[in-house]
Amino acid sequence: MQGVVKRVVPEWPANKDEFEVIALKDGDAVIGAVELRTGEEDLVFLTSDAQLLRYPAGQVRPQGRPAGGMAGIKLADGARVLSFTAVDPAEDAVVLSVAAASGTLAGEEQTSWKLTPFDQYPRKGRATGGVRCQRFLRGEDGLAFAWAGPVPALGAAANGQPVALPERDPRRDGSGTPVPAQIAAVGGRM
Repeated sequence: MQGVVKRVVPEWPANKDEFEVIALKDGDAVIGAVELRTGEEDLVFLTSDAQLLRYPAGQVRPQGRPAGGMAGIKLADGARVLSFTAVDPAEDAVVLSVAAASGTLAGEEQTSWKLTPFDQYPRKGRATGGVRCQRFLRGEDGLAFAWAGPVPALGAAANGQPVALPERDPRRDGSGTPVPAQIAAVGGRM
């Protein structure tokens, strides 16, 4: 069920404190849940193989609780979804991607990162593969982290100290720049 998206009809069962919104199969996980404020937002998937798919939320029809969702993104073999967000295309937004080499010891991996204006990524159809958001440097084989959202985007080192993010790179599929310090968290305005 990887890459599935579900737009929920707001219905709450009477006399229940907890209830299932989507059925998950073994190995599945919820990557993101967002509230659509206007319904005009773009849904954004970022994958471990550096693909970004963006399409209007209106391409996903609302479903009731028992429904299983619909195809959100087509994943390549071995790829997984790292991030799912909703971005208002009218706002100033960015995409942050961090590439790394798998199989290295924690703290020893060489990583690169890239900050790109969100508007550099074209809208595609639902259930497609999207477009490349970062080229890998030598030794890198996937994204370790990815996020799309409004500015300002903020970063923190493992010790909690603020970290300056790279300058915006206008090339949507360019390679990243080496990360000067290990990043523990990245986020944006909520």
